Amino acid sequence: MSDDHTHVQEFFSARAAEWDRRFPDDGPAYAAAVAELGLREGDRVLDAGCGTGRALTPLRAAVGPTGVVVGADLTPAMLEAAVGAGRDRDGRLLLADVTALPLRSRSLDAVFGAGLISHLPEPAENLRELARVVRPGGVLALFHPIGRAALAARQGRQITPEDLRAEANLRPLLAGSGWHMTSYTDEAARFLALAVREG
Repeated sequence: MSDDHTHVQEFFSARAAEWDRRFPDDGPAYAAAVAELGLREGDRVLDAGCGTGRALTPLRAAVGPTGVVVGADLTPAMLEAAVGAGRDRDGRLLLADVTALPLRSRSLDAVFGAGLISHLPEPAENLRELARVVRPGGVLALFHPIGRAALAARQGRQITPEDLRAEANLRPLLAGSGWHMTSYTDEAARFLALAVREG
């Protein structure tokens, strides 16, 4: 396991049990972001880096009982917290590295990634891996329940010009990874970038 992966596992393992209690009011923001994916009954969707599975319930509601919902995360403790919250009823939980997914190419209609991009060790390569598992015309949502400035303030840091979530950085990063950005929102209440998988 790489140092990046070890750091991510250590960070989230230490916080998994309290994660949902730390952010109890994020549910509506997750539901609103999932709604913007435009999922249909029967679609197949991955929650990449699903953590405690807060997106799984709105994803299941969007794709219905005939759809497929998979939540993949690198940290066993986060998946255990998802099970403890009963979210495994809404999707299949998979202990997996989203940078090397055990999924067939072009097998999904959409990927949802909450807080994901800042934890990708090789963002361009890792976004290409997400593109690999999505059919052409499928959708990617990169989401955070608060915007960049609010998140930086919460973490006691300044936003830098190198921030991957800045539109000027994210748009070309996605374009070079098989995605075309279709919308970008960065406001106090949320961050959401939507992109379509190019053919």
